[in-house]
Amino acid sequence: NPSTAVSAWLNGGLSGAAGMTAFGGLITQYEDSGTTYRVHTFRTSGSFEVVAGSATIDYLIIGGGASGAQANNVSGQSGGGGGAGAMIAGTVDVDTASSPYTIAVGEGGQGKASGSAQNGANGASSSGFSITAAGGGYGGANTTSGSAGYSPSNGSGGGGGQGGSGGTGGAYGNDGGDGWVSSTNASGGGGGGAGAVGVDASDANGAAGGVGASGIGISASARTYAAGGSTDGTGGYKPQSSGIGGGGRYYMSAYPNTGSGGGSIRQSGTTYSGWGGSGIVIIRYAVG
Repeated sequence: NPSTAVSAWLNGGLSGAAGMTAFGGLITQYEDSGTTYRVHTFRTSGSFEVVAGSATIDYLIIGGGASGAQANNVSGQSGGGGGAGAMIAGTVDVDTASSPYTIAVGEGGQGKASGSAQNGANGASSSGFSITAAGGGYGGANTTSGSAGYSPSNGSGGGGGQGGSGGTGGAYGNDGGDGWVSSTNASGGGGGGAGAVGVDASDANGAAGGVGASGIGISASARTYAAGGSTDGTGGYKPQSSGIGGGGRYYMSAYPNTGSGGGSIRQSGTTYSGWGGSGIVIIRYAVG
């Protein structure tokens, strides 16, 4: 009955291939290579509830990205870029007996817009199905001590500040880049991304964040997530990594719900620290 099918869809979705009906998040559907998939996307924390049946689902869990560091009040010098949140994909069996499943979506690290040099802020963890994706590690402050980016449990490390080493990435992330300093200039290292390490700063032109990695989305086309934050310097700047991380001058904050790190610059007498992008949780399964 077409009207029954439409009503079921509007109220949370049709049964899956294994007879599963589930609610929670933003529900969409698409076809790829002859298979129809239903997708539950959580941009904020919520609950995934299986009300009938069971199925094996694909999941993508990404922690919040960290913010870049706030630079000190020296023209053209940046701190380190923020590291991306951990990006974890896999499969798990779900059923009514274990339902509902709590889904947590981590916030990005808070950026800063004034004051003295200080480290960025770590991103918050995302979780679901007993799996935790840590937030990214903060960018290191651009100070004479050369503060390094934080080393998160399984996300990407933040970029190092003035002469400091980048933070070490975990099992689902990459290291942040090292900072650079000379007698007159300094640049922070790029934040680590899910797809590559953050770039070491080697001159006054700043450093690029590590690129992100691809994962499932709300359509058949894979999306890119979890890029590191880039940085600015006296001689130039680096743009957004993968188009979603915080840039070294423009688009300082990372895109929300990508788990990407924020950028860091010091420009025109004001210091800036880009926000990290919030995380995301995506659930996908085949339907009849």
